Amino acid sequence: MNATNALNRLSALDTNTVSDALDFLGLPGATVGLRPLWNCPTIVGRASTVQLAPKQDANPTVHLITPVVAGIDTDDRVLVIAGGVEGISSWGDILANAARQKGIRGSVIDGFSRDIKGSAEIGYPVYGRGVTMISARNRLVQVDSGCKVRMGGVEVNEDDYVIADECGTVFVPAEVIEAVLELAERIDRRQAGMVEAVRAGRSVESVMHDSQFEAIKAEAGA
Repeated sequence: MNATNALNRLSALDTNTVSDALDFLGLPGATVGLRPLWNCPTIVGRASTVQLAPKQDANPTVHLITPVVAGIDTDDRVLVIAGGVEGISSWGDILANAARQKGIRGSVIDGFSRDIKGSAEIGYPVYGRGVTMISARNRLVQVDSGCKVRMGGVEVNEDDYVIADECGTVFVPAEVIEAVLELAERIDRRQAGMVEAVRAGRSVESVMHDSQFEAIKAEAGA
């Protein structure tokens, strides 16, 4: 499937619906705890993965994540940053400004961000586990990029699809994006019909009966 088309279709959905589609297909992807760190917009894009780890020595190094930001040359990327440490920053406002200049759509961190006001002031979306004031300098280093990482217990590969909104973050493996989108769109239409049925006065007990969701499964298998 064309990546631009896939991103456009994914942008029309939300994390709840995509999570449901993954559930029906028996696939992982939905995470818990990777939420917006300011009142930022939804981000949808393809993963540029970064692996961090605790720094083991005092030798000076290139600041983490900067080589990845410098190397991005398309406008469809989301930074997916793994290996954060509790209470230590994996992101800050200087990086946010650099990412904005490169057209990066946002960052999802399995860790913490500092200077979150700086990201908010330029409208740069940041999702993660929380905020801190403690610098990564001499505490964290980048050990790999473009590799398989684990985010909230979910494996994410370079170029996988990312959607993050006020409910959290979902990752979709690139090889199953078409099947997930087709099912998510079907779920979205059916759930919209269920809302309309409730508003029209139909019993919510019947509208939300398990049989209604089994029908979605049956359609998916058709």
